[in-house]
Amino acid sequence: MNIGELARRTGCSARSIRHYEKAGLLASSRRANGYRDFDADAVSRVIQVAHFIRQGFALVDISTFPPCMLREVTTAICPRALELHLARLAELDQQLRTLSERRERLARALGANVRPVRVIK
Repeated sequence: MNIGELARRTGCSARSIRHYEKAGLLASSRRANGYRDFDADAVSRVIQVAHFIRQGFALVDISTFPPCMLREVTTAICPRALELHLARLAELDQQLRTLSERRERLARALGANVRPVRVIK
């Protein structure tokens, strides 16, 4: 399938797909006209990569994941995947603590009891 069809099937942009390919997370062959040609497995791979990106992993992180993590999204998680997810969760928790501390310092510097900002989704 061409990149446009892959983009439609996955909901990812063609630009993102090219980026995943450049990072070595996706492979394609070239047609006679030079256009990329992806096999059917590319759909699940793109969906999985996008899933990891939404979870906060960088492409460089994803490129080191074991094969068990780059299959279709399932409820089962391989042991290495669990380890990496827990490590990423710990990193995010640390970032939240750091941001909270910075916010408190800034609020004190302003000399006011500044209320937390409400995030609207």
